Amino acid sequence: MTAAEPVPRVLIADDQALVRSGFRLILTMRGINVVGEAGDGAEAVAAACELRPDVVLMDIRMPTMDGLEAAREVLRELPHCRVIMLTTFDLDRYIYAALASGASGFLLKDVTPEHLAAAVRLVGTGDALLAPSITRRLVERFASGARHPVRALSVHRDLAALTPRELEVLVLLGQGLSNTELAGALNLSESTVKTHIGRIFTKLDLRDRAQAVVLAYEAGLVSPGDSG
Repeated sequence: MTAAEPVPRVLIADDQALVRSGFRLILTMRGINVVGEAGDGAEAVAAACELRPDVVLMDIRMPTMDGLEAAREVLRELPHCRVIMLTTFDLDRYIYAALASGASGFLLKDVTPEHLAAAVRLVGTGDALLAPSITRRLVERFASGARHPVRALSVHRDLAALTPRELEVLVLLGQGLSNTELAGALNLSESTVKTHIGRIFTKLDLRDRAQAVVLAYEAGLVSPGDSG
């Protein structure tokens, strides 16, 4: 992170105090500002509304209100906030539910300290955290016919609003390519790629890459085997 880049303000929501303390220590040691903690979903919503963090690290399984419901509430109140879902279980149903809740990322709790900090910084810039392996599983799940409620995301999207180049970029986004990989694939500069992505998000009313991936396979733009 350069001096010019803003430091993300983070809220940690987990029902285990040791997990919260560990994550706080990891992030603080890497120059990330942890503004608060919450022990359950209801506390997370209240704390987010009060502290207005850039990123919320949200455990999925919590008492009172689970992380998925809390994420929906937080994003309803703070649409510019980003949520990274945390879980100890690498199960498909959590991945789909997290994306359906509007989350921008999904991490297992055994993530390395370096990966955790990098994920927070990435999502804090407005990007999404979707590993190619997760993208591939999402595509395969939808191709198998096992539809999920995130399907509603694409109902009012008009792909005809996109230029041919923007549609091409959306396809590659759906395959999980990074901006650098997109630039290489299309022989464009990264700044031009970012411009195209911004226009796609605006035209299709998308929050970030996570929703772009969902829309790409919902619209049939991505098929199994396409993603990395």
